[in-house]
Amino acid sequence: MAPTFDVIGLVVADMGKSLAFYRRLGLDIPPQADSEPHVEATVAGGLRLAWDTVETIHSFDPDWKPPAGGHRVSLAFRCDDPAEVDRVYADLADAGYEAHKRPWDAFWGQRYAVVHDPDGNAVDLFAPLPT
Repeated sequence: MAPTFDVIGLVVADMGKSLAFYRRLGLDIPPQADSEPHVEATVAGGLRLAWDTVETIHSFDPDWKPPAGGHRVSLAFRCDDPAEVDRVYADLADAGYEAHKRPWDAFWGQRYAVVHDPDGNAVDLFAPLPT
């Protein structure tokens, strides 16, 4: 039996701030999770997204350090249509999150934009362009 890809884990400096960002993207995460050291949410297709505080990681890996030299992970959220890419991007930017790349029509046939979550992870927003 081969291993099964099941969880994407993010290490966060502030659980509440990180979860607030992902709630704005539609993830169903209860408010009481903001004070937890480890949180999981099941996303479309059954994959799980998990958040751990730096303190949680240090509890079993005291030598852990954040990656240096740029982003190491990017998450992508599919939107229903190009207008939703623009709307979600504007909502996140207006809420004070780092708006990295304004929406554009990419040559590969998608409306695309990039924002950063509170820990600096790239979060892509995309939708197919009309044909």
